Amino acid sequence: MLAMEVRDYARKLFVQRGAVAIAEAAQKAADLEKDGQAEEAAKWRRISAAIKEMRGPHQS
Repeated sequence: MLAMEVRDYARKLFVQRGAVAIAEAAQKAADLEKDGQAEEAAKWRRISAAIKEMRGPHQS
């Protein structure tokens, strides 16, 4: 998955699921890693990171 595709998918997931999308992507990555699918897990970690970037810095 190309970087542009990762960002596009992450944006769609964030719009659809909100902040919970980060946790869902991280959980999916962990599950895939547990099942021995390291390449797919890495893709979901990139998606999770892209969602975190979209949220920006924490505001108080």
